[in-house]
Amino acid sequence: MNFKELSVLRPDLAFIAHWIKPGAHILDVGCGDGVMLDYLQTDKQCSGYGIEIADARVLASTRRGINVIQQNMENGLAIFADKAFDSVLCLSSLQMMVNVEAILRDIARVGREAIVSFPNFAYWPHRLALIGGRMPVSKALPYEWYDTPNIRCATIYDFEELADQVGLQVIECVALHDGRPVTFLPNWRGNLAVFRLQKK
Repeated sequence: MNFKELSVLRPDLAFIAHWIKPGAHILDVGCGDGVMLDYLQTDKQCSGYGIEIADARVLASTRRGINVIQQNMENGLAIFADKAFDSVLCLSSLQMMVNVEAILRDIARVGREAIVSFPNFAYWPHRLALIGGRMPVSKALPYEWYDTPNIRCATIYDFEELADQVGLQVIECVALHDGRPVTFLPNWRGNLAVFRLQKK
């Protein structure tokens, strides 16, 4: 997969890919169908593993040539040594976890750097939906309240506070809207929050 294909398929991942150095050793926690690792292996000569629990997504990753481990992320990353990876990715899956603090600590332990993204609950259409008395449904949160896999709702400010509490330093924080950076009122106008982190 080349950069143009990734940009069309997942513009958010195309933005994040710029933060990954060529040849880096990567762990993608919640790798889904393996699109990101496919691009990183093909275009940036990276190596690494994906972790995924869903059968169909594990199969899709395998078909892309990804080394994928079928495992529940909630069980931790004990199979990996400290600083085993240059970067650990947790992209649009942290909000589905029960124990977010423990996962963040484990991600920071096994990686020299972590990149985390999640839907920004403070995005203005989400706020308007709540003012109107309804749970938000949007491109970033495409599920109804009764069938959503998202059990944690956070804003950019919420995550900054949590990162500090668990001993992580924010290297960069970017709000994206449909894959493009938002600089003016990011917590209001960005539908996806993206953080680069490392241990303090």
